[in-house]
Amino acid sequence: MAGLSANTSNFQKEALEAHNARRQQHGAPPLSLDLDLCRETQKWAEHLVQQNALQHSDTDLGENIYYKWSSNKAPVSGKDAVESWYSEIKDYDFSEPGYQKKTGHFTQVVWKDSQEMGIGLATDGKGKVFVVARYRPAGNITNPGYYERNVLPPQRAG
Repeated sequence: MAGLSANTSNFQKEALEAHNARRQQHGAPPLSLDLDLCRETQKWAEHLVQQNALQHSDTDLGENIYYKWSSNKAPVSGKDAVESWYSEIKDYDFSEPGYQKKTGHFTQVVWKDSQEMGIGLATDGKGKVFVVARYRPAGNITNPGYYERNVLPPQRAG
């Protein structure tokens, strides 16, 4: 793959900054952007557009997928996808840490042990957009104690 376009690199930068802002609120260290993961996620996002399907890949990495359709073909920013995933915090019960329905995107965004990410965006040009993010090491590990150590409640500003 040739160099990244300015639009692609801006999208990736926005997504990385949005991830790290949310992670900081939860006492998690910042992620770094891995360009190999970005290439892989870009290919998977393009595959999803071609297949017109919302499905996870067969990967041992953490993976979040965002889908949007807009009749006005409004562009999607890196922050849009991250904030959509993060919005699941409303359904996460910090007093009962662990796997919970409808919160897996949120928990992966703030998963403390994840260190690297890649993100890709593909569109059909008619309003359909897929965003794929992958994380290394993967989050959402259900072994005892993992959620307690990796999904911390938001810290109070002060």
